Amino acid sequence: MSVKKLLFIGIIAAFIASVFIFDLTQYLNLELLKQQREQLTQLFTERPLLMFGGYFALYVLCTALSIPGATVLTLGAGAIFGLGWGLLLASFASSLGALLAFLSARWLLHDWVQERFGQRLKTINEGVQRDGAFYLLSLRLVPLFPFFVINLVMGLTKIKAWTYYWVSQLGMFLATAVYVNAGTQLAQVERLGDVVSADLLGALVLLGIVPIVAKLILGFLKKRRAYRGHAKPSSFDNNLIVIGAGSAGLVSAYIAAAVKAKVTLIEKNEMGGDCLNTGCVPSKALLHVAKSIRQTRAAQQLGVDAKIESIDFARVMDSVQQVIERIAPHDSVERYTELGVDVVKGEATITSPWHVKVRTAEGEQTLSTRSIIIATGARPLVPLFTGLEQIDYLTSDNLWRLRTLPKNLLVLGGGPIGCELAQAFQLLGSQVTIVEMGPRVLSNEDTDASALLQHQLREDGVDLRLNHKAERFEVDAEGQTKLIAEHENETVELTFDRVLIALGRQANISGFGLEELGVETDRTLQVNGLMQTNFPNIYACGDVAGPYQFTHVASHQAWYAAVNALFDPFKTFRADYSVIPWVTYTTPEIANVGLTEQAAEQQSIAFEAVEYDISDMDRAIADQQAYGRIKVLTEPGKDKILGVNIVGAQAGELLAEYVLAMKHGIGLNKILGTIHSYPTMSEANKYVAGQWKQAHKPDKLLTWVAKFHRWRRG
Repeated sequence: MSVKKLLFIGIIAAFIASVFIFDLTQYLNLELLKQQREQLTQLFTERPLLMFGGYFALYVLCTALSIPGATVLTLGAGAIFGLGWGLLLASFASSLGALLAFLSARWLLHDWVQERFGQRLKTINEGVQRDGAFYLLSLRLVPLFPFFVINLVMGLTKIKAWTYYWVSQLGMFLATAVYVNAGTQLAQVERLGDVVSADLLGALVLLGIVPIVAKLILGFLKKRRAYRGHAKPSSFDNNLIVIGAGSAGLVSAYIAAAVKAKVTLIEKNEMGGDCLNTGCVPSKALLHVAKSIRQTRAAQQLGVDAKIESIDFARVMDSVQQVIERIAPHDSVERYTELGVDVVKGEATITSPWHVKVRTAEGEQTLSTRSIIIATGARPLVPLFTGLEQIDYLTSDNLWRLRTLPKNLLVLGGGPIGCELAQAFQLLGSQVTIVEMGPRVLSNEDTDASALLQHQLREDGVDLRLNHKAERFEVDAEGQTKLIAEHENETVELTFDRVLIALGRQANISGFGLEELGVETDRTLQVNGLMQTNFPNIYACGDVAGPYQFTHVASHQAWYAAVNALFDPFKTFRADYSVIPWVTYTTPEIANVGLTEQAAEQQSIAFEAVEYDISDMDRAIADQQAYGRIKVLTEPGKDKILGVNIVGAQAGELLAEYVLAMKHGIGLNKILGTIHSYPTMSEANKYVAGQWKQAHKPDKLLTWVAKFHRWRRG
């Protein structure tokens, strides 16, 4: 804490201490006010500005410093200045004093509290940002809550100062008026409790509910405004229509069918979406082939005479398609029809909040529905590079149609997709070049995790071009394709046979009526915690909604979207993103849950980091996979897990124990106390917990234990 803040605290503490040491609060009691009322009133008559200004300053000071006596001062305002002037004085003085207390708490403690407890306060901050004015108004209207507590606590949140002031001014006005009016009849007030009767207190409590009711009314009016111009049907063909049969859409439809709702699932392309057809499934099948090549080559060092004479790339890609075909029945029309879902293969257009037009090979039909879930996914992001139109470029969508292995493959982008596919094609026999604009691949990972992967990529033969900014594509006179990039203010030419654009994905938000209807969009559909768009009966989940583009998150969101769509307003749930795992399936694998060290530092969250080197593990040594590490972030001095980053073989499998632990509040001590089979890779989780325990051993207690044992030896 800065010297200025410490000095400010010292001055405030000294002032408050002097108030109690010299018993100055004796002058702020009801009896003295009644005795001095005539003299004070006379002083106001003789010197009105001095008396009004002095009383105002005293009131502000007492309120700002939270000194007992504000109630007496409010009564005094009525007794001395009358109802009109007294109410004006007390109302503004109390609000100004509250604002000063609020600002003091914010200046002294806000940053420290947010830095130390920011992650825990995230939900509170979001709630205050969204509905803080309503909650504050309810607190101010009910004189049951100590106002000084409200002043200090609200200063630690992210509510705006101006909002805090005007809401306080409005919210405290009624109770202030009651006390000021009582002050005008001061002779009848025997004790402070006489001012507010049980009936009046009950009325004020009921009044405190008004902001909540107002919020509900505003929500209702907002809903009416959103639906203006759209006629709601008196009955519906469906309880739910789901647009898109990827991971999010399939789970949404499955849940609706499971609870016996009438649900229609519309998909214009292939069932299973990107994950099955162009994403997770084919990429992991290809990575399995690449891993087999790596293992075969490694077998030669183990005494196994294994050689790879050739690689039939067309057969490799056919095997990938066979994997897709084997999994496809899980997501098929037949399976979902059997589950009770009405599956329609066609193109959907939302024509109203309750109507969806579907164009199929047989014609058009319009279906009505109580709710809609948009689960249209995302597609590869392809920037408009100059000259790209001349290039037959690849993306993660069309890559799987390749049947000839590119001799020189250029991968534009060093994210998870780019790194996974680059490593696979390098092992298959291509000479791969990764062009990454940043200083390292996997920029969202910790620096050491990126370094471990970069080392392996180079070992595999991948040409890493970091800090290279792609500018344009060219085709020379001989038909050779080139990427022109900028590196350290110099122009670099990189030739290639095929180029893979792997620069991320963009949400599919256009082409099915959202713009015409007025659904709010940015880069994704804008949804609230219930997965609702600005039309409360239209929901979105998966890649089209963000903020995470993972298949498992899409399924997770789908549960919330489906349940809320089917049971709102009787029961709703807010999506929970507190424990999100993700894995990059390169060699080595990189797996995460919770905070990375990089993210914790960026968010100024205090943490301790403990690491375990997997190269020491018996099973890792036996399997020739003795590389990588586990890094666990914990709260300082505690075993509570904030995040885990694993780099190494089977990292994704090892991560599951930590996901379970974080979800259910299990710390490293309990992981340490859990038996793990020997020899397994999962022992690494116990070993890292052991290292944490070693770093936090009770040295003072152990000193006494050593003395105890010496005593027992005699």
